[in-house]
Amino acid sequence: MDHSTPGIHHITAIAADPGANLQFYTDTLGLRLVKQSVNQDDVSVYHLFYGDRNGSPGTSMTFFPYPGATKGQPGTGQVTTVQFMIPKPAVDYWVDRLDEAGVEREASMNRFDETVIPFRDPDGLALELVATEAPDGVPPEGPVPPEHAIRGFHGAKLSIADDRGMPGLIEAMGFTETQQRDDRIRYESTGELGAVLDLKLRSDAARGRQGAGTVHHIAFRTTEAEQAAWRTWLQDRGLRPTEIIDRKWFKSVYVRTGAGILFEFATEEPGYTVDEDLADLGSGLVLPDWLADRREEIEAGLPDLGFPERSQ
Repeated sequence: MDHSTPGIHHITAIAADPGANLQFYTDTLGLRLVKQSVNQDDVSVYHLFYGDRNGSPGTSMTFFPYPGATKGQPGTGQVTTVQFMIPKPAVDYWVDRLDEAGVEREASMNRFDETVIPFRDPDGLALELVATEAPDGVPPEGPVPPEHAIRGFHGAKLSIADDRGMPGLIEAMGFTETQQRDDRIRYESTGELGAVLDLKLRSDAARGRQGAGTVHHIAFRTTEAEQAAWRTWLQDRGLRPTEIIDRKWFKSVYVRTGAGILFEFATEEPGYTVDEDLADLGSGLVLPDWLADRREEIEAGLPDLGFPERSQ
């Protein structure tokens, strides 16, 4: 089997205020809330999924919003920046939009011949809009005109203190080194979305501390037919992956890399429409079958999102 992935499936981060998180990613960034569920390992906490109109793999940014969560510290052993893809002509639109919304941002810059707009979400999570020859995609019907809308992931920056086999692992997953500048190495896979990993080596940087405003894990696309082989492959590389875990909308294998970053390998199928019609995605709390009999208890323990009117 060819152990290569077309790119990122989803990225999951931690937030503090579920309502503020929802409003920022739907109203400000124009993504669609494609799934409203709970953290399956802690059902007192929402799991909110955002993406394009269909919730396609490669577009899904997800959050565990813990009300009042302590702010995390970005650092080595983490994904420290999430990069979204926008069309090249959309740069001025997004600069104006972020400024009008009062979003904390830095000046636009050029990196690897791409225009990049760095900014932060309400919890301080580092985000970037990267202007590329973006695919048309399936933008949500929402506050951002389709011609300017975020198409999905461009990639992510991974910060590490030392090598720990990370370049070799990334290359074995099907990413090829394409450019290097200072201490940033760019790797690219063959997919249209989420095909970029920027590896940042920071031997003098502090270790990251998980909390609000930090990434919990990054997931890469695979198929259900390949899932077991991926797990065996990870074991053969001396890593300790989990068993295959059914997450309802995809199946997952998790592994902590030598550099400390949590990787997930998630199947593209069955997708977010397995339990909701496309038109209804994100419209109500959805629970996997094994939690369905606890719905009343779970709903009673969740905070009010405080943002009932959403553009989809």
